Amino acid sequence: MATNQKIFTGFQVNRSLLAGGVALTAIGAVLSAAGATVVCAALFTAGRSWVRGLETAPTEFAQRALREARVASTAGWDAWRAEHGSPN
Repeated sequence: MATNQKIFTGFQVNRSLLAGGVALTAIGAVLSAAGATVVCAALFTAGRSWVRGLETAPTEFAQRALREARVASTAGWDAWRAEHGSPN
């Protein structure tokens, strides 16, 4: 098989140049994935230490917000029933 293969009339692909480009792209993709992994690990570690340093745990914040949402929902429902005279 020839190095330069004709796909269309007048269009020739240099297979060695194409293979080199594919190899460089693959190497770049591997390096990018490794860099992204290192960045994610650093962010995860920093986030975990930040959460550990909080005075109030995130679960306590979430429980408080849920209680407030329930109270607000009940108040809204009671106000709607009082306005419309619904016994439910």
